[in-house]
Amino acid sequence: MTDVQTDHSSPVVPPVALPVVLIAEELSPATIEELGPDFDVRHCDGAVRADLLAALPQADALLVRSATSVDAEALAAAPRLKVVARAGVGLDNVDVRAATQSGVMVVNAPTSNIVSAAELAVALMLAAARHISPAHAALRQGEWQRSRFTGTELYEKTVGIVGLGRIGVLVAHRLAAFGMDVIAYDPYVQAGRAAQMGVRLVDLDTLLAESDFMSVHLPKTPETIGLIGDAELHRVRPHLVLVNAARGGIVDEAALYAALKEGRIAAAGVDVFAQEPCTDSPLFELDNVVATPHLGASTDEAQEKAGLAVARSVRLALSGELVPDAVNVQGGVIAEDVRPGIPLSEKLGRVFTALAGEVAQQVDVEVRGEITEYDVKVLELAALKGIFTDVVEDQVSYVNAPLLAAERGVAVRLVTEPESPDHRNLITIRGTLADGTRVSVSGTLIGIHQRERLVEVNGFDVDLEPTQHLAFFSYEDRPGMVGTVGGILGAAGVNIAGMQVARDAKGGHALVALSVDSAIPAETLQEIESAIDAVSARAADLV
Repeated sequence: MTDVQTDHSSPVVPPVALPVVLIAEELSPATIEELGPDFDVRHCDGAVRADLLAALPQADALLVRSATSVDAEALAAAPRLKVVARAGVGLDNVDVRAATQSGVMVVNAPTSNIVSAAELAVALMLAAARHISPAHAALRQGEWQRSRFTGTELYEKTVGIVGLGRIGVLVAHRLAAFGMDVIAYDPYVQAGRAAQMGVRLVDLDTLLAESDFMSVHLPKTPETIGLIGDAELHRVRPHLVLVNAARGGIVDEAALYAALKEGRIAAAGVDVFAQEPCTDSPLFELDNVVATPHLGASTDEAQEKAGLAVARSVRLALSGELVPDAVNVQGGVIAEDVRPGIPLSEKLGRVFTALAGEVAQQVDVEVRGEITEYDVKVLELAALKGIFTDVVEDQVSYVNAPLLAAERGVAVRLVTEPESPDHRNLITIRGTLADGTRVSVSGTLIGIHQRERLVEVNGFDVDLEPTQHLAFFSYEDRPGMVGTVGGILGAAGVNIAGMQVARDAKGGHALVALSVDSAIPAETLQEIESAIDAVSARAADLV
């Protein structure tokens, strides 16, 4: 008989593998501390492509700054990847569309640098007003020339803030403390909201005429590129000090150089350039220019805030919770039947803003049809994201969009209705402007492939694919108007991809809705508006 010995020891349990967080660039030690012990933190040099691609297959999360390119190739090499976190504001090095298609959440730190950027704008303004840079250079060359560098005070001067987003507000608060009269131009901010901050809201022409100092704080969009150009700089005071610490290209650099050279403005402070890096600009030749190499976010505090913010977002993302700074997807469960409506709702929001030309006082997001049996809150968030994408300086996410609406005094309501007579599902954004004007746009998804269609604009029935470039012209119905529109666009080299014409009655109000292959220049839009005596002429660029 064989003796059988029983092993009463505990079974060996294999260790649970921790989620891998790959840090591809140098981040603050506080970032790693914030992640804590729940993750396997690994490092690689994201700027070395081979190192990055070799490390990505095991990564559940990727933390980067600006030197690491997270493109389709990198995403394809990371089958486990759930979140890409950019420790900063911009996302130029992250292919958000490819990440979304791969089901990878993208997060950033949209508020990490706002104090640093605001302080730099004030620093540039003070430096330009007091000739700090040329005085410093002269002294280092052994020259003591006090009378040459007589400056001007900020006290009791008027400063014009172009763009009253988060950074613009911070700059306004700081300059008010200098005893300055603060005015601002921002078509997407309600006058009452500005007044609460002690800021007088004006149009751009008024700001140009009244400002002793000017600071630019706008996002870079097709509408804002060249906003401050030659014509604008011919309408300002000769003692103007102009600061741009927002985005390059908003202030036309050639026009700025000419204005400074000809004495039409006194001085400028510039942190951003149309093409970066920029080491050879005519502006650098001028003593009345203070220039810095895009240092808005370059403080220890901003970098640490960015690292801590994305570390918290990574923890939330890997635990399946809602992520406040997600730029492409909302955390939580979204029904599969609802998901195709998310990009459509966002596009409808952008079209709505283009049609309105301002921020509405009240917005209803109406969802009708079969999908209302599910939670469609995400469609409201997507619509709000679209509404504010082209009008605020900050990165808009599905989560911060309601906050942006609240900050601007916009009342938002989600309306659901299971009945949809004409479409299986219908999403409508309807809003009221400050003057009582009503604006609406509707869209649906058709066919097996869920193709997006615009089906209503301001009460007119249309059937148009929401391509990258759209335009809408309202006018009194009469012969020849469609041909006129087509002729002007053809002369401008803009090709029409699709056209819909609708009217409420013969000889009544009419609408031309167009999809075109390229953006319509502003002057072409104005030409059409004048030629057909349009009630409104709006373009929407969904790039």
